[in-house]
Amino acid sequence: GHLLAGSQHPQKEFLPFLRETHARIRQFCDKKLLYRKDSAHDSLDNRVELAGYAKTDYIIKWNPRKENAHHWWQKGLESGVVSSPRPGKRVALFSVKVKETLTDETGAKRIVTFRRVMRVTERTIDKKGQLILIPEIELEGWWTSLKLDDEKVIQLYKGHGLCEQYHAEIKTDVDLERLPSGKFATNQLAMACGALVYNIPRFVGQTCLVSSKGIIRHEAKRRRIKTVIQEMIYFAGRMISSGRRLRLRFSRHATAHAEAFAGIYARLAYG
Repeated sequence: GHLLAGSQHPQKEFLPFLRETHARIRQFCDKKLLYRKDSAHDSLDNRVELAGYAKTDYIIKWNPRKENAHHWWQKGLESGVVSSPRPGKRVALFSVKVKETLTDETGAKRIVTFRRVMRVTERTIDKKGQLILIPEIELEGWWTSLKLDDEKVIQLYKGHGLCEQYHAEIKTDVDLERLPSGKFATNQLAMACGALVYNIPRFVGQTCLVSSKGIIRHEAKRRRIKTVIQEMIYFAGRMISSGRRLRLRFSRHATAHAEAFAGIYARLAYG
């Protein structure tokens, strides 16, 4: 991860980290990549950097800052696709082209055009049916290099929420919200070890606990780390040594657990 000393803005020293990460990815993957970043990385430098990578696209959440939401709502009514998901709620969806002026190392200037998907929502009735005296205007935007429809771009960015869940689990279930040392190098080592510790049960959960036919009866795309620990690590078994061989024996009533363990063992066992 991108670890900084003290309380820093996430954009600090982010470009060197991005370049190093991208170079490492390209060592084992030559397929198309999609970078998704939240509004903390809404920077022109990031967009320019990512635009220079081959076979790479990006979706970056736009930070509206002090933009006039009512102005964008009027623009959405004029040029966007307006829908009404429910009474009292209207959504305008459209794209805009934004021109930025770049200056290179020699001082030469050039103009680059970026695409930004816009979604402006007007609410006159809240989701509980309560009338709102003054309409609420919500303004959202996403920088992107994709050529897809506006709605598809937004749907792709929603997957970023899953990454936020992973981030939250590292802080809570792995207990890395407060790093142990006052020395930065020691905390970097703790962070690297924590990432390894986190990814092992995460891999176990995604391998043998996502099917509806397994231990947990409802199907899911992922399991929380604490669920994996409860179902696969805290589960009791008996180690038996017989005939110069070791066997792990489970209860006759734990068929699903035994099958799940056999599946992950077959994936990871050496030899």
